[in-house]
Amino acid sequence: MMKELLVRLTQHEKLSRQEAKEALLYIGSGAGDPYQITTFLSVFMMRSIAVEELAGFRDALLELCIAVDLSAYNPIDLCGTGGDGKDTFNISTLSSFVTAGAGIHVAKHGNYGVSSSCGSSNVMEFLGIRFSNEADYLEKCIADAGICVLHAPLFHPAMKHVAPIRRALQLKTFFNMLGPLVNPCAPKQQIVGVFNLALLRLYHFLFQDTDTNFCILHALDGYDEISLTGATKAVSKNGEMLIRPSDFGLKPLTPESIGGGNTVEAAATIFKAVLKNEATEAQKQVVCANAGTAIATALDVSLAEGYAKAQESIESKKALHAFTKLLELSKS
Repeated sequence: MMKELLVRLTQHEKLSRQEAKEALLYIGSGAGDPYQITTFLSVFMMRSIAVEELAGFRDALLELCIAVDLSAYNPIDLCGTGGDGKDTFNISTLSSFVTAGAGIHVAKHGNYGVSSSCGSSNVMEFLGIRFSNEADYLEKCIADAGICVLHAPLFHPAMKHVAPIRRALQLKTFFNMLGPLVNPCAPKQQIVGVFNLALLRLYHFLFQDTDTNFCILHALDGYDEISLTGATKAVSKNGEMLIRPSDFGLKPLTPESIGGGNTVEAAATIFKAVLKNEATEAQKQVVCANAGTAIATALDVSLAEGYAKAQESIESKKALHAFTKLLELSKS
């Protein structure tokens, strides 16, 4: 099966949604040869992926995953694709705790860094958060702490066949594109950051036919989240807009001021400083902008109101409480 698909792909053909799904189901079954899988991944590094192909890959991963039902909490997920090469600190992960501190339930889908030094799961594991796919534990986390962490490898065991190849390549593949699309609890609210405008358009095609309350973000200078270093393109159920620092009452930041993802230790230091309200103004501002956008999306309020609620979450230590409660549950 894979050989025939590879022949077609090398002749610049595109796959149908069903063919893409079957290809990934085949790889997920463990039947694929590592060299064929590497070639398959490489094709999509050299040409753009079609919306039908991305949809088929998503269908396969959702079929293969261990699903968990958290619909009673109507959670939101804040998840970026990664792959922007910017080595920022863990902005979307911190924003998740700030959002939870503002009273909005969060089901954070995350993974170890592949194309970056420190992914969401790297920093949370370093700080002592326990990963689990047990439904009762996850429900207790989201009920008591306002947030639960869905560590992707525990919910997508079939992808163990691809993980070593991704690690060896150390390049972004279409799996970077899929992370935010395959949250195992299928949340009806999502803030998604993507690494380029082409992927923003693909995501919009996929989300617009669903009942998900979504906002897709791409900073025009390359970040897969609101960076506050310039304007960010945002697409939601309400249409398209440019989000500028001034929308939050802020001045633009420098790229250097939001760096810090070079090591897990450095990322963890910033992580704790933000939650304790001891970080730099730039670090707090970029987290509040992303959390504020999630809050604004969930509550259907303005960006400025969302930002104010995010600020309050940090300053009142409610975001820190969400983290410490999750840490407490991790040790129980």
